[in-house]
Amino acid sequence: MKKKSAYFYSLIAPFMLLIAISGFTLRSQNKKIFYLPLGMISFYLIIEKELNRRSKRKDILNKVKFFQKNK
Repeated sequence: MKKKSAYFYSLIAPFMLLIAISGFTLRSQNKKIFYLPLGMISFYLIIEKELNRRSKRKDILNKVKFFQKNK
């Protein structure tokens, strides 16, 4: 169950960004502002996920280096 939801949630942010870009370009001038929060939230989710992945990878690499050094 956890893996299915992880894939689902990882696809939501790019889909939200696609909706925000298409809505911002295709809507009339007075309704474009409604798509900005959606785009900003999806952009934040993508950036936060990438930074989280990098920090976890860095921690794993440091643990591997530590165990190799103490071997």
